[in-house]
Amino acid sequence: MFMEFENVNYTYRGSRVPALQNLTLRIPTGKRCALIGQNGCGKTTLFLLANGLYQPQKGTIRWHDRPLRYDRSSLMQLRQQVGLVFQDPEQQLVASTVEEDISYGLYNLGLPTHEVARRVQQALIEFKLTELAGTPVHHLSLGQKKRVAIADVMVLRPQLLLLDEPTAYLDPRQTRNLLKLLDDIQTTGTTVFIATHDLDFVYCWADWVMVMDQGQLVMEGTPQSVFAQRQIMEDLELGIPTLLELLAKLSDPENDNYAYDQSAIGIEKLQRQILKSLKCL
Repeated sequence: MFMEFENVNYTYRGSRVPALQNLTLRIPTGKRCALIGQNGCGKTTLFLLANGLYQPQKGTIRWHDRPLRYDRSSLMQLRQQVGLVFQDPEQQLVASTVEEDISYGLYNLGLPTHEVARRVQQALIEFKLTELAGTPVHHLSLGQKKRVAIADVMVLRPQLLLLDEPTAYLDPRQTRNLLKLLDDIQTTGTTVFIATHDLDFVYCWADWVMVMDQGQLVMEGTPQSVFAQRQIMEDLELGIPTLLELLAKLSDPENDNYAYDQSAIGIEKLQRQILKSLKCL
């Protein structure tokens, strides 16, 4: 566990309703984590606190077992180690071209020019942006802008990468490309933590899921264990992934030849169950 929230509260100015209310959670190292919940449940606020953009009004946030500090030097160090990619990539693209944008954060760290150039070239290759290096950022597609925004953060070599609604506005092809990109990032040792409404993406990608409601953590576990709690997910108005919904519709409780086994809902097991169900129709 390398980031921990303990009884954290945060209320926006002018609001009487806390965005986070006595929130306690731990982000495990090395896992592909997903945070789900209704709009307004506190997902984005959690990320802004984790990155040091906001300070908790009550409670403690620890990074590597040490409480966060909010002086300029400590925040600069934190934001190198904990990267945040916003839902709208245009909030992060600040330079004229792709190459200049990726170099921006490195120059802010005061790195020598040759090191900046080396890291930028490496990022252009890793994120398949070489051909777009000189392209004005406003000429990019949304999928390309998201890729640049992720490169902007990853060039700083963070230990934890936070992505707010990474699949928002992406078409299926762009979503598949993003999934592959996140897998590649994970293999470098960076822990990836996403906040999303895309349950299908969560089910295919994550190995740990946290569920929030009204500023609190209400459930966490593997995708299999979380989505097996169908009634709870329905009560939270979140539902379940499309594949599981399909299996539920194919299942017939009155058919002795088939029963919906909620404990066996990994991707491969799910495929076998759907085929088994189809044979019973």
